[in-house]
Amino acid sequence: MDVSRLVEWWASTSSAELVWLAIGFSAQLMFSMRFIVQWIASERARRSIVPELFWYFSFAGGLMLFGYALHRMDPVFILGQGTGLLIYSRNIYFIWSNKKLDGQASAGNEVRAEPVKVPAE
Repeated sequence: MDVSRLVEWWASTSSAELVWLAIGFSAQLMFSMRFIVQWIASERARRSIVPELFWYFSFAGGLMLFGYALHRMDPVFILGQGTGLLIYSRNIYFIWSNKKLDGQASAGNEVRAEPVKVPAE
């Protein structure tokens, strides 16, 4: 979108529509806060603390909604879904990284120690 089209859109958009656009961005921010809070908790834990399937459904649905938002050229929807996709991707990365680490750890633990003999009293 070039700047002249943006200026033309701004000039032709009613005040009521601009208010609704501000409400939409505010609503999206409020809705996104639950993901941001969860994301920060996952970053601190360095692992996803939500069921794994949640993130796959979130990513698939978010990607579909992002495509829809692009088709509609809805900036509130595009910003909200685009940000969500980054968060979903990061949590899926944590899931896969932890599975890889767990697999390496279990493969390394195949060597078994001799049983400890406790002296009889």
